[in-house]
Amino acid sequence: MKAQLAKGYEPSEVERKWYDSWEKDGRFHADEASSKPGYSIVIPPPNVTGVLHMGHALNNTLQDILARWMRMRGSEVLWQPGTDHAGIATQNVVEKQLAAEGRDRHDLGRDGFVERVWQWRGESGGQIINQLKRLGASCDWERERFTMDEGLSKAVREVFVTLYEEGLIYRDNRLINWCPRCHTALSDLEVEHEDQKGQLWHLRYPVKGCDQVLVVATTRPETMLGDTAVAVHPEDERYADLIGKSVVLPLVGREIPIIADDYVDKEFGSGAVKITPAHDFNDFEMGKRHDLEFINIFDESGVVNANGGAYEGLERSAARQKVLADLEAGDLLERTEEHLNAVGECYRCKTVIEPYMSLQWYVKVEPLAKQAIAAVEDGRTKIIPQQWEKTYFEWMYNIRDWCISRQIWWGHRIPAWFCADCDQITVTREDATVCSHCGGSQLRQETDVLDTWFSSALWPFSTMGWPDKTATLDKFYPTSCLVTGFDILFFWVARMMMMGLKFMNEVPFKEVYIHALVRDASGQKMSKSKGNVIDPLTVIDEYGTDAFRFTLAAFAAQGRDIKLSLERIAGYRNFVNKLWNASRFALMNLEDFKPGTIDLAQAKLSLADQWILTRLNVVAGQTEQALADYKFNDAAGALYAFIWHEFCDWYIELSKEDLYGEDVARRQVAQEVLFTVLEQLLRLLHPIMPFITEEIWQVLPGERPTSSIMLATYTNADVFPSNPQGAAKMELIMEVIKGIRNIRGEMNVAPGKQIPAVLDCKSDAAVNVVAEGENYIRALAKLNDLCFGMGAEHPEQAATQVAGEVEILLPLAGLINLEEEKKRLQKEIAKVEKDVAMFSKKLENEAFLAKAPPEVLEKNRSKLQEAREKRAILQESLSKICS
Repeated sequence: MKAQLAKGYEPSEVERKWYDSWEKDGRFHADEASSKPGYSIVIPPPNVTGVLHMGHALNNTLQDILARWMRMRGSEVLWQPGTDHAGIATQNVVEKQLAAEGRDRHDLGRDGFVERVWQWRGESGGQIINQLKRLGASCDWERERFTMDEGLSKAVREVFVTLYEEGLIYRDNRLINWCPRCHTALSDLEVEHEDQKGQLWHLRYPVKGCDQVLVVATTRPETMLGDTAVAVHPEDERYADLIGKSVVLPLVGREIPIIADDYVDKEFGSGAVKITPAHDFNDFEMGKRHDLEFINIFDESGVVNANGGAYEGLERSAARQKVLADLEAGDLLERTEEHLNAVGECYRCKTVIEPYMSLQWYVKVEPLAKQAIAAVEDGRTKIIPQQWEKTYFEWMYNIRDWCISRQIWWGHRIPAWFCADCDQITVTREDATVCSHCGGSQLRQETDVLDTWFSSALWPFSTMGWPDKTATLDKFYPTSCLVTGFDILFFWVARMMMMGLKFMNEVPFKEVYIHALVRDASGQKMSKSKGNVIDPLTVIDEYGTDAFRFTLAAFAAQGRDIKLSLERIAGYRNFVNKLWNASRFALMNLEDFKPGTIDLAQAKLSLADQWILTRLNVVAGQTEQALADYKFNDAAGALYAFIWHEFCDWYIELSKEDLYGEDVARRQVAQEVLFTVLEQLLRLLHPIMPFITEEIWQVLPGERPTSSIMLATYTNADVFPSNPQGAAKMELIMEVIKGIRNIRGEMNVAPGKQIPAVLDCKSDAAVNVVAEGENYIRALAKLNDLCFGMGAEHPEQAATQVAGEVEILLPLAGLINLEEEKKRLQKEIAKVEKDVAMFSKKLENEAFLAKAPPEVLEKNRSKLQEAREKRAILQESLSKICS
């Protein structure tokens, strides 16, 4: 005998049981030798330092929905998991541990520190993987990868060496973003800009050989120590006679030229700006155009160096205060004003970055970007929603060479060796022992490591065994879909496109689905400082994984951020409980039932049976299409409405007459329909709510077609008997029942009180439908007397509603407060008046009449006529009460 469902659903126990079972039975494993069509997704690898947050929860829920859905559709699914070594982030974590011990990384040395990081990774680095499992992620954990794995490291080296050999990787001394705290270069994408209130200082620069001064405006007065020019606009008449002359740099005494450049904004400050080529990106470009000197005034920690003269040894902020004080003392500070300035900060430690001259490694990306642009333009890769394509193109068309070197110890060390004998660089796939240029053996390996995103850019193919030729690559590359947030569109997606096309000669994914952000209930971004962070694990503990996943799916509308609240999650926990209780009811009524004994295609189906099976077909089609279109909210919405409102609220109630009746044949048909609908809705729901669906599936009567619902075929539309005419009849009956219930509710008639009703049908067809559904109406509307027909006699005073071609009349004598009913009718009439006005306005609009398709016009005319008829009936009812 099969186990029974417990009285109440206990998520944690069920989730632990089934996840362990799925893993043990290899349900998530992808077989590259399978004859099934391949479907693959690579997980955006979370940082090895990471802890599950709402962004991870949404991203991985959506991926899991797709993976489970495609398995049920008959594909061999590879969902490739893994974690990223997260260079700067991981190094920071371990350095903090060392600091707590009173040590730093230099105490351990490079090799010792790297060993310590590997130790930390072994002890703590798997935390987020375990958290993803709690979310229900059906990744192929047997294939879990790490960006510092031996195989992935081999791929990284192969790519670096190949690009270097082709001239696409080079070394150059340029101005870069430098973090004085992390002591490393950062790419433009790793710098976060925040508007901050600051000051704009106006400084006086004396013109050499006269009493005139040039007033320059700056937000960084301390960098004047490295100024090598003052620039004005060539068409600024105020300074035309000064171009070509010099100023004497205050506090320093160095003569610097006055130059003309179109870049200068005549309206900013005084129209004259100081030029510091070694500490400002715009000034750097101007310095190259005018062949200016580049003077670096800071060291790697942001402390003034020897080029700063008397200010040597001062940290940046202290140098600013000292420079300003000295300028003011020398009457060289004209004025100060408030100014809003975009300040760049390190994305990891939030230290203000310093534009800094440094010798770094770069990827020449323009040739790679051209292919990546073409792949999206010609549709080989689709970006969904399509609006993100414009953002992608804008960045790719204006892309700058990628600085890939980082001055940290944790990461892929650059495979380049410097020869002490000939000063040449040897770049090789194997560790170099001799110089490739002179044969010398005095080699020193580059100390820099690669940007973390360099290895991540290879993720879709390196995880499948590249550079070796593997069966996994043959089966699963290119991947089918990438699910990601818009915040890493440039960090990661664009770079994967470039690397995939370069090294696989194929796009890395056919579709990219970009989801929105999860915000708090008021639409604010979640942050610890605001105190509005919702912890996914706390939610799972409180409400269960299925309720949480369904909430995320239900609000995952394309292009719209998710406003998440605990109240919403609690609402979907109620949905979980509703399904559980409905399943318990069904199972209690299926104890003596053997599935498949009744052929529903040949059986005599009640109107309720015809309706629910027709609706099942429709919802199966809607869900399938919604998932295919990445409209997760539409899929969730369709299933929620069908399960709660149609199956639970209506069909279960409608079926009770047959389930509890004495007609054995009718009972058997009702059981077959009840079983069929329950079993199929579990299949439809499984990708979103995997745990509860598996638990119920396992206790359904009869032999299960598969050992797990994960292996069951996803429900197809139109495979069950469909009768739209019968369904339409049932819907009219339901409208009548709802109408009677509405009046009962508004009139405060006790729920169990039996009352009489009159139904005035406006056509013979309506009479026939009411006759066919009389038993449903009597039972569900709690009627002790029902009179119906065309032109049925109206009671003198009656509460009225209209359901299609049926006017509902409940005699009011001794039943309700007539004054309250009068108010209700007036309210109903006001609502219908709005409909009449709306449709009339539409149909009087010449532009609408000219552009709208004929079927739309007809639908609007029909709706207008319907509203007018309803208004007439309600007005007549009101007049009866008032008479």
